[in-house]
Amino acid sequence: MLAAHHQTIAAAQAWCDGVGLARGDRYLLTNPMFHTFGYKAGVLAGLVRGVTLVSRPVFDVDEVLTLIEKERISVFPGPPTVYVSLLDHPGRSGKDLSALRLAVTGATVVPAALVERMRAELLPNVIVAYGLTETCGMVSICDPRSDAEVLSRTVGKPIPGVEVEIWAADGTADGARLPAGEPGEVMVRGFTVMRGYYQEQAATDAAITPAGWLHTGDIGLVTADGNLRITDRLKDMYTTGGFNVYPAEVEQVIAAHETVSEVAVIGVPDYRLGEVGKALVVPRPGTTAAAGALIAFCRQRLAGYKVPASVEFVGTLPKNPAGKVRKDLLRAESPSQPPG
Repeated sequence: MLAAHHQTIAAAQAWCDGVGLARGDRYLLTNPMFHTFGYKAGVLAGLVRGVTLVSRPVFDVDEVLTLIEKERISVFPGPPTVYVSLLDHPGRSGKDLSALRLAVTGATVVPAALVERMRAELLPNVIVAYGLTETCGMVSICDPRSDAEVLSRTVGKPIPGVEVEIWAADGTADGARLPAGEPGEVMVRGFTVMRGYYQEQAATDAAITPAGWLHTGDIGLVTADGNLRITDRLKDMYTTGGFNVYPAEVEQVIAAHETVSEVAVIGVPDYRLGEVGKALVVPRPGTTAAAGALIAFCRQRLAGYKVPASVEFVGTLPKNPAGKVRKDLLRAESPSQPPG
């Protein structure tokens, strides 16, 4: 990806302004520095704002808890999974984590139940942001004063200098603009949009329209109050019996169950319906989870076609270095449903 120096620095400054990173903060960085989160929202943000950076090469929950106490860490960004690990760790109560004031998260679904737990048990300020490598990591930031439901269901409003539109996801180069409340592909234009892919002109032309709009590949909508809601990735959507299902919506519901620590929903081939939902669930420590109870929980809260056909309990979910669940691996490992 190609980006100018001034874009990169301006994006880092916008991130600092949006989340409230301040001189004097002590910032624990465990996100990989080769990734936008660790590089631009981490190293560069720390440099332009003049904070103390405490860096660790990998996330290890025992080491992180020790560092937060020892180094008086005040800011700790990361994907939702790192906060789940901290909250569920049996040794957390024995550590002094009182210096923590700010968490910045995103990259995947942020359940409302997790935001509420973080605020009640870990730190006062939780901010959700949205960005892509192709936008120097910056598109929008949520107001930290928002309630847990807004923080979990939206990624805030575009930062100054960035525009967001929702286009019909019809595969055309210039889709129809959709009004507030209607889902489609999230399109971004502004100073953070990359110059292009390195030595890949065809890919650049496919990603950026002549008018400068970037195809994000994300499905979302703009709410009546102007907040952007990311509902899923185009590639993660599946179709069951002719109806489109966005896994993120189903994951939000399942994550609210008291026995669930983490969840990922994928579409798997089905003889009768084409595809059906499968939920892979990491149980919360100290609880007893049951597939039937989770499916019944979903039936009370979702349309019938959105309810997963099956639930599988797992010890962990495969993730990339940025903390996103590798759904491609989950789909590859999940067999088709038998003919019914």
